[in-house]
Amino acid sequence: MEEAVRISGLRKAYGGLAAVDGIDLSVARGEIFGLLGPNGAGKTTTIECALGTRRRDAGIVELLGLDPERDRKRLFERVGVQFQEMGYQDKIRVDELGELTTSLYARPADWRDLFDRLGLGDKRRAAVGELSGGQRQRLAIALALAPDPELVFLDELTTGLDPKARRDVWAIIKGLTAEGRTVFLSSHYMDEVEYLCDRVAILKAGKIVAQGTPAELMAANGVQRLEDAFLLFMEREEEGAAC
Repeated sequence: MEEAVRISGLRKAYGGLAAVDGIDLSVARGEIFGLLGPNGAGKTTTIECALGTRRRDAGIVELLGLDPERDRKRLFERVGVQFQEMGYQDKIRVDELGELTTSLYARPADWRDLFDRLGLGDKRRAAVGELSGGQRQRLAIALALAPDPELVFLDELTTGLDPKARRDVWAIIKGLTAEGRTVFLSSHYMDEVEYLCDRVAILKAGKIVAQGTPAELMAANGVQRLEDAFLLFMEREEEGAAC
């Protein structure tokens, strides 16, 4: 298996609280990999440490064979990122964001083509504040694809979207791997992860409590839905902590 992401022994603490506590995982090239867990489980911290935007306390991280802290400039051109809180100014126009973002890269994708493919072609002159929630999320994906990346990180991408908008975004994510890209996403929506992901890691209180394909995790618990398997894993961890 050719790895796009390799994480070994990753740790990050804030004061005395371990937000990420010894995580090991790998993601093959061309996979959609899901990091699943409740709010506060450590999903965003894991992504930030993996990207090198937050310094890890311990562990090894390799993205496309490179260290994100040591090889930041080389990875910048090969990895796309959508963080949970992007903080766009409401008055900036969509086309201005496209031009600004692609200007940061040596060989960027054509932002006009990206916006057309993601259904934003008629919104180029619109201010960000005029976009709907689903349109903002599509914009976030478009900007994450600005460097024409091999690996894309998506953090809680569909939070707050209505069912139709969520499904539209899912179709876009599926299309990324059809283009040969690798996707690492975090979510607390079980139906989303079950539908999208080739493999999943379940995170609780900074620790991985289960890994495998959605089908494997469901079979291991004798259930038909990933949500039910997730709840069983959470219950077992709570019972173990109480013993």
